[in-house]
Amino acid sequence: MTAEPAAAAAARLLGERCRTDHPLGARTTYRVGGAAAAFFTIEDEADLALVSRTVGETDVAVLVVGKGSNLLVADAGFPGLALALGPGFATVALEGTSVTAGGGTDLPVLARRTAAAGLHGLEWAVGIPGSVGGGVRMNAGGHGADMASRLVGVRVLSLRTGHDEAVTLDALRLGYRRSAIAPDQVVVSAEFRVEPGDAEVARAEVDAVVRWRREHQPGGQNAGSVFTNPPGDAAGRLVEAAGCRGLRWGSAQVSPKHANFIQSRPGGSADDVAELIAEVRRRVFSTTGVDLRPEVHFVGFASSAGAVAQS
Repeated sequence: MTAEPAAAAAARLLGERCRTDHPLGARTTYRVGGAAAAFFTIEDEADLALVSRTVGETDVAVLVVGKGSNLLVADAGFPGLALALGPGFATVALEGTSVTAGGGTDLPVLARRTAAAGLHGLEWAVGIPGSVGGGVRMNAGGHGADMASRLVGVRVLSLRTGHDEAVTLDALRLGYRRSAIAPDQVVVSAEFRVEPGDAEVARAEVDAVVRWRREHQPGGQNAGSVFTNPPGDAAGRLVEAAGCRGLRWGSAQVSPKHANFIQSRPGGSADDVAELIAEVRRRVFSTTGVDLRPEVHFVGFASSAGAVAQS
């Protein structure tokens, strides 16, 4: 008798709320790519416990999806269990100069809520189209600040072991677009320190970030910066120096507006995006000797997508 696939077993244990063959690429900002074998939205603490038991029993591969702003899902899809935090984890609580936000909270919402309360320090987050949990995982940042500059600590749950703990800032080991958060861990909530100030000034700073993004970065289907900046240089400059601005590969194109962005056409192919990332890396390496490292997280690809010879 053939063993039941792990994703199918997980879907059975999670019950009727678990969706099978669920479009996953459509949940990303690239809006291309395939389906997840199983998909479940975690609505409350009981769901967290249920998912943890299920993952432990089935050993299914898991993917925690925030707002999909840093994911590229292969056209073949993801053969495991994809998970998202529901509205119950999209909360913001203000107490003095301490802000606690649920892992499913939109970063732009967090920025606007704190600014409206006259609290300074998170205005930059209005330009990050991700969630608090995803932002912690990749130490998201922009405009001279990042999560590490304001984080106090986080609550993290291991979906594979059920271990639930408070993790300090030091233990997160936050660096440039990286952290110690493992793929099978979910950031349930995060605490930030902010500073009291003037709401009108804070809102003006939020508006300035929004204006800058609109003026300097492309719209459409993209995942923000494709490559991390190498020490002392800018990835976009290197891509342009290698002659890749505007370069096309099937349904994907390096943005003519900003060379560190790749855009996908509606109805396009995630595999085209991955091939273009790899081609840009090859050309930059050939031209400059610098091996650019993708910020994009590749999901469901059979081999190291975006590789020169993936981070």
